[in-house]
Amino acid sequence: MLNIDALFKGRHFDREIIVLCVRWYLRYKLSFRDLVEMMAERGLSLAHTTIMRWIQRYVPEFERRWNRFVRPVGRSWRVDETYVKIKGRWTYLYRAVDKEGKTVDFLLRAKRDSAAAKAFFRRAFRRQGRLPHKITLDGYQASHRAAKEALGEHSEGNRCNIRSSKYLTDVFDKSLSVPGVVIVLFRFSLEALCPAGWQRKRRGQQVKPGRRAPVRHALLGLEGANTALSFAPCGMDGD
Repeated sequence: MLNIDALFKGRHFDREIIVLCVRWYLRYKLSFRDLVEMMAERGLSLAHTTIMRWIQRYVPEFERRWNRFVRPVGRSWRVDETYVKIKGRWTYLYRAVDKEGKTVDFLLRAKRDSAAAKAFFRRAFRRQGRLPHKITLDGYQASHRAAKEALGEHSEGNRCNIRSSKYLTDVFDKSLSVPGVVIVLFRFSLEALCPAGWQRKRRGQQVKPGRRAPVRHALLGLEGANTALSFAPCGMDGD
């Protein structure tokens, strides 16, 4: 992992300015042009594309730093899929939380089928680094089949109990109130749908329970910076 000097090496603007713009963009309902005006009031001349590239470059890095301090999720998962509209397009959101409502993973897919469910399970198993003890699903048989096939790829997969319950998945009502969930959903929507014009999609895909994920600068390793950040893919300054 890069140290703080290497992370901002070669940037035209001071790292305090970069971190501040990224923080405000993720924390508040501000557009790139809003931030350009706010920086202009402070005597700084910026292009909105510069701020966009800062978001693309630094959000994934801040997420990686944050993940070092995240506690592992529980071993009892609730898995569900729902239909959401993002930038005028309907897509399936696969999601999993533990029994406490802590987010396991999210994935967006154009279709609701066994292949999409299997891709979600494989991703969740890989990212968590361990298999759950229980997986609770609804009655959709394609998801049951996909879970069994994904677990079958692991030597310890037969130890996981797959069950069906339409009541235990009520935990999703709690999970969507967790700020980090909204940020994660935003990040996956960018990867799954439209790379170009993604900032407009982010505005169209507002989840009301709040999209704020304050992260202490000490956890991010950004000493001396006033930060409260979260997540998004890569670029260079536009200045």
